[in-house]
Amino acid sequence: MKLYVTGGVNEYYVQTLCMIFFPGEKFSGEEKEGAPVMWMDVTEDDNEVIAAARLVYRGKETRATKIYTFDEENTKDRTRKIAVGHAVLSSAGEMMHYRPSWGMLTGVRPSKVATELLLKGMSKTQVRKKLATQYQVFAKKAALATDVALREQKIIGTPDKRDCSVYISIPFCPTRCSYCSFVSYTSKRLLSLIPEYLVLLCREIRQKFTTIKQLGLRVLSVYIGGGTPTILTEEQLETLLSTVAECTDVSALLEYTLESGRPDTITEEKMRLAKRYGVTRVCVNPQTLCNEVLRGVGRCHSAEDFYRSYDIARNAGIDCINTDLIVGLPGDTFENFSDSFERILELAPENITVHTFCVKKSAEILREGKRVYNLRGGDAGKCVDYSQIRAMEQGYAPYYMYRQKNMVGNFENVGFAKEGKECLYNIYMMEEVHSIFAAGAGAVTKLVDYAALQSGKKSVIERLFNPKYPYEYLEGDGGAKQADEIVKFYEERGI
Repeated sequence: MKLYVTGGVNEYYVQTLCMIFFPGEKFSGEEKEGAPVMWMDVTEDDNEVIAAARLVYRGKETRATKIYTFDEENTKDRTRKIAVGHAVLSSAGEMMHYRPSWGMLTGVRPSKVATELLLKGMSKTQVRKKLATQYQVFAKKAALATDVALREQKIIGTPDKRDCSVYISIPFCPTRCSYCSFVSYTSKRLLSLIPEYLVLLCREIRQKFTTIKQLGLRVLSVYIGGGTPTILTEEQLETLLSTVAECTDVSALLEYTLESGRPDTITEEKMRLAKRYGVTRVCVNPQTLCNEVLRGVGRCHSAEDFYRSYDIARNAGIDCINTDLIVGLPGDTFENFSDSFERILELAPENITVHTFCVKKSAEILREGKRVYNLRGGDAGKCVDYSQIRAMEQGYAPYYMYRQKNMVGNFENVGFAKEGKECLYNIYMMEEVHSIFAAGAGAVTKLVDYAALQSGKKSVIERLFNPKYPYEYLEGDGGAKQADEIVKFYEERGI
């Protein structure tokens, strides 16, 4: 796709709007035969902004012009974006005969706008109306975003400047799913790095906790993610969990998660170790309970394996179990998905996370040449609606939500939880309410400027990146150099 953008608006923002209607489209420096072309012109004076969009595609042309007056309610930049959003939605919507359910909201956190409006003193009804009218969000999505925002704020409460969480990365999997783009590694050569990786990882964990203690911070949650952390052998897992236990009082944590995602990596001894070392939450993720679909996306386990693993985790006495399902997997149908969802509801896990299938540029499924981008999403919308209605009917509330580019049907990922069983780390991480100290390959430490957060300003986040790949991580210092940067960040802010 080719864009021509003039005026005071970021071209990337226009790209994200166009990708709603042309998922998977790449933006090049030249016009290509058969590819859409859009012209966006933004002009303004002291009083108003005018956004004019022109779209040409497959021999057809549509135009839309939107005018918005600057006011005290929105910043000038936001007003520009709203005008541009309406112009793109009108021109592209007419061309494609499609109206996106999230309107012009393209960011990762659709509940963020709802949160901002609530903090301005708007009522729940007013926020829903504002999302529907100004941002063109469907009424049911506006209600979802508002409900999630309210629940997040209740759980977050009043953050303390000394709160933090810890993330630990195990970027290895037994096999790689065809849709996956995470930094996870599966070949025998790379898996052979695990013992050496674990030594350096434990060293970094000790360093991170030493810095946390030096600063007088309080760890609220620990999240061991991946990849698949339970790819570790029982001895390796005990080494990891015991290292965390020696660094902090795990009994004082509000939450301690071990992602056990792949049922084919779960054993009774691993779950007993998790319970013994204070883990309070595990993830046992089937993605679907249709064996044919599982095989199609490269998941080397069956529905029966999931049931076995779920029972192991439950019998081990883990307080909270999460299960993931994915809407819109290649080859899946509404009948399959609804059956999977009902079978999960029968198990009554504390958390159910429903993801919408998302196509990432590095996913194996793209190299296979399969057509996976889907504007309207086929059965996906019906599946999303079904999951949300049935979850709430069964006493689960939506507490966490995010979106990604190129999601089937432009839908969303939603976490549901029973009362008091919400995943705190997910909220802390997504809403950036306190610093996250991260260890391991591909891990990113996010330092939150608490003073800016409390003053109502946009959060100032400083990110410290670990080497992305395990072999690069093994060549480094295990994150030791980050300690000085972290201390400096906190000292400069008087914490």
